[in-house]
Amino acid sequence: MNNTVESIKHLFLDTGAGWVMWLLIALSVISFAVAVERWVFYRHAQGDLHRLAEGLHRHLTALPTGNSPHAQRAQVVAAEWLESSGTVAARIAAAGLRLATHGSVSVQRSIQSRTALEREDLDRRLAFLGTLGNNAPFIGLFGTVIGVIQAFEELGHSAAGHAGSGAASQVASGAVMSAIAEALVATAVGIAVALPAVAAYNYLQRQVENILSGAEVLSSLVLAYLESEQRSDNKSEQRSISTPLMTKEDDPLLGES
Repeated sequence: MNNTVESIKHLFLDTGAGWVMWLLIALSVISFAVAVERWVFYRHAQGDLHRLAEGLHRHLTALPTGNSPHAQRAQVVAAEWLESSGTVAARIAAAGLRLATHGSVSVQRSIQSRTALEREDLDRRLAFLGTLGNNAPFIGLFGTVIGVIQAFEELGHSAAGHAGSGAASQVASGAVMSAIAEALVATAVGIAVALPAVAAYNYLQRQVENILSGAEVLSSLVLAYLESEQRSDNKSEQRSISTPLMTKEDDPLLGES
């Protein structure tokens, strides 16, 4: 057991805490790149929701009723117009609109499926920011512990070298304080890396929720269109059933002819 502890101690003494500092700096650069890439991606994925909602409303009100080939073609054209915007909300609504002829249940399931796929793309690489924000201080603390081990090792050598001297305690204290101060820098760097990562993670998560909320706006327009179509079709069927055919017994004029 003692040999194992001594081996680990010498490993820490040989490697030092410098590599921890470089690791934190590298992780900080990566987190900054991820945050910028996600921000640019969300800017393109969000788009102008008001313009999309107004355009989709115009396309839906202009669609012909029924399930004729012309109506189906018009629905495909509206879906292609949505997809051409390149936004997440438009792609989700277009997925539902393409199945408009199969009923509202199929449309809802298509919207849910596409929403899950889009959320997977939106959440990509956000876990890195969250993990870094939670663990960077511990990485810095690990570097501090290594620095403290080195400080006490230097203290032992300094005290042994100045044995019997009145200046031994002063030299040893100065060496320990200097080494511990350098070791604490690793903890400070770890906290400095964690804070921007946590802030970026929270901000980008909020952007994801805003994008998906916009998708609900367009999806609700598609579902409202389908429900109005179904109500109009049901009313037409009820009128055709409630209107009986005229027979000769019901109409005297038919009987005379």
